[in-house]
Amino acid sequence: MAAIDRLIVALDVNSEERAVTLAEKLKNDVKFFKIGLELFSSTGPKIVERIKEMGCDVFLDLKFHDIPTTVAKAAAAVTKLEPFFFNVHASGGYDMMKRAADAVGQEASRLGIVKPRILAVTILTSLDEAALKEIGLSADPAKAVLRLAHLAKRAGLDGVVASPSETKAIRKELGGDFLIVTPGVRPAWAVSNDQKRVATPEAAIKDGADYIVVGRPVTESKDPAASAREILKEMKI
Repeated sequence: MAAIDRLIVALDVNSEERAVTLAEKLKNDVKFFKIGLELFSSTGPKIVERIKEMGCDVFLDLKFHDIPTTVAKAAAAVTKLEPFFFNVHASGGYDMMKRAADAVGQEASRLGIVKPRILAVTILTSLDEAALKEIGLSADPAKAVLRLAHLAKRAGLDGVVASPSETKAIRKELGGDFLIVTPGVRPAWAVSNDQKRVATPEAAIKDGADYIVVGRPVTESKDPAASAREILKEMKI
């Protein structure tokens, strides 16, 4: 894939107007946008339609995590929005992920649309080993991520969301067809903010990421399009 098809910019803003304005500034250089909890909760499903009308793809980052029946119904509901990706928490377990995958396949078939790819969130990039211990998880992040990635693949999901630190190991163990979407990507000229397990765009791609997610280094830049172009240059390795 070309770099422009692999860069996902996170529209982590709280209004439809701000999101659309950003996307309009970026759409000549960025073809893929992430809509997360803040934006979706502020605007509702309409924002997905607005971004898709620009000819861009959407990663709907809502991280479903509930009992299997509830997640299956939510997954079927977002299938109607036709995102390219959406995600669930792998820690919800095999049954939850399997039910979601089955529900999405059935709903897409019923509607006659392309099935959205489902990603499993492994361990959030804001968590390091100390943070995991605080919540009662003794495994180091790399081991926990691999365990959850294997579980997601067995449940029929298309790939995972995982930090740059685990990308190489996931690619080695789960093969080339298993999608890896990598947040926590920061170009060398940007600060890490609250991300703890981070890497540059070049390193993430070299280690096997299919897609990288970048937010504030682009969206909070004085010139978002220029910043996006700089990141695309770093991705061309």
